[in-house]
Amino acid sequence: MNERSLEAFLARHAASDVPYAADIAATIHLLAQTGVAIAVTLAEGALGALAEKVGASNADGDHQRGLDLLTDEAFLGAVAQSPVGVYASEELAEPVVIGSGRTLALAIDPLDGSSNIDTNVPIGTIFSLRVLVGDPVAQPQASFLRPGHEQLAAGFLIYGPQTALVLTLGQGTHIFIYSPGAAAFHHAVAGVAIPPKTREFAINASNYRHWDEGIRLYFDDCIKGGHGPRESEFNMRWIASLVAEAYRIFVRGGVFLYPGDRRRGYAQGRLRLVYEAHPIALLVHNAGGAATDCADPVLDISATTLHQRSPLVFGSSAEVARIGRYHALPSQMADRAPLFGKRGLFRA
Repeated sequence: MNERSLEAFLARHAASDVPYAADIAATIHLLAQTGVAIAVTLAEGALGALAEKVGASNADGDHQRGLDLLTDEAFLGAVAQSPVGVYASEELAEPVVIGSGRTLALAIDPLDGSSNIDTNVPIGTIFSLRVLVGDPVAQPQASFLRPGHEQLAAGFLIYGPQTALVLTLGQGTHIFIYSPGAAAFHHAVAGVAIPPKTREFAINASNYRHWDEGIRLYFDDCIKGGHGPRESEFNMRWIASLVAEAYRIFVRGGVFLYPGDRRRGYAQGRLRLVYEAHPIALLVHNAGGAATDCADPVLDISATTLHQRSPLVFGSSAEVARIGRYHALPSQMADRAPLFGKRGLFRA
């Protein structure tokens, strides 16, 4: 066994004294294998009939694609013989109880960013593993309506120019890249470290008119560059694929913002706490970054409903903290008078 392979990494974890270590390792192995098969299907693009739209919506009201359903079925089938006892998917209204006497609960976004399938933008699979609590038949949601810091492991597969796995087992965040020649994932980056400071941010600027004051002021100060109160030139990015945005931040730093706004149905943003915000936050935290809902750490928040939405800000810790100050005290963060936009005689 190659010592830098995912299999070797998981085997070392399975042999540790971490609670549920062997069950976690076995489940992640199955998820990774399934992800490779999904990547092959996605590579067919418009040639694949399953990429066609279907006339249905998921539990959140989002339009589903054929591949949304295919990936959901594939991952559910993959964990049928795993230690997972309850499977909660963004595509399903209620969790699926797989079996009794098992140890884990899996929350999954089977195909994040599926609206980008036609445009060849990287998309992916986000997952979170927790301890199965209570009676899954009587209360199948109970394992997921808990704080994010109780997650045992989290990660995402990204299907792009490379198929990669970003993974945390609670100690550090790691990147594995799939080698088609070797038919295996190899450990590419051990102990990802997100730099605390950045001059790159990602946000959908088309929603500017809908944002609260604090987010508008933060955006304004960034795009003023060296002539504004930040006195630095900033780059803005927006891919509209959470896994692609996150992968860039793990590789080179940055900050991502998806705040709530004034549009109908967007007061709490659009990302799901259980399927997206919690696992991304665990990955970020274990890479030295920070993740909040603009105010509070995401990992401290418990979902009250399975498909609950949450604002999400994550990435470089100093920038996430700054965004929190803009959100809480916008009037104190910047002088809006043009003459005093830059530090000098009239600005401390």
